[in-house]
Amino acid sequence: MPEMPTKLAEIVEEFAAAPRDVVLEMLLEYADVIPPLPAGTERNDLEQVPECQTAFFLRADVNPDGTVSTVFDCPPEAPTTRAFAGILAEGLAGASVSEVLAVPGDLYQRMGLAQAISPLRVRGGTAILARLQRQVREQAG
Repeated sequence: MPEMPTKLAEIVEEFAAAPRDVVLEMLLEYADVIPPLPAGTERNDLEQVPECQTAFFLRADVNPDGTVSTVFDCPPEAPTTRAFAGILAEGLAGASVSEVLAVPGDLYQRMGLAQAISPLRVRGGTAILARLQRQVREQAG
């Protein structure tokens, strides 16, 4: 049974072990991790995640070597949602198809975020992961 990428597992453990009062602060540090859209990429090339309260777009690409690349587009004025994407961008960097698909759907609950942020935001983050995994599954055939 494949496991989620080591880097993502480390991020999850770090959050799960953190005191409740610093979790939100830690989360927001990931809002700055998302790289800008690659040159030549437009929002139309990405899939919107309507479950997010903010305009959020993503794309997953399965590379010829079996690794997955991610592209996220989220406005700076939505730091929590950007942070979810930042965690995935960093945690899934260089991950294989099977590792990406092994990420549990309750990732954000495991991180202890359900106590720190609103259920609506957790649902948005969960939807981001679900759409990303669906795109990977479709391309992996």
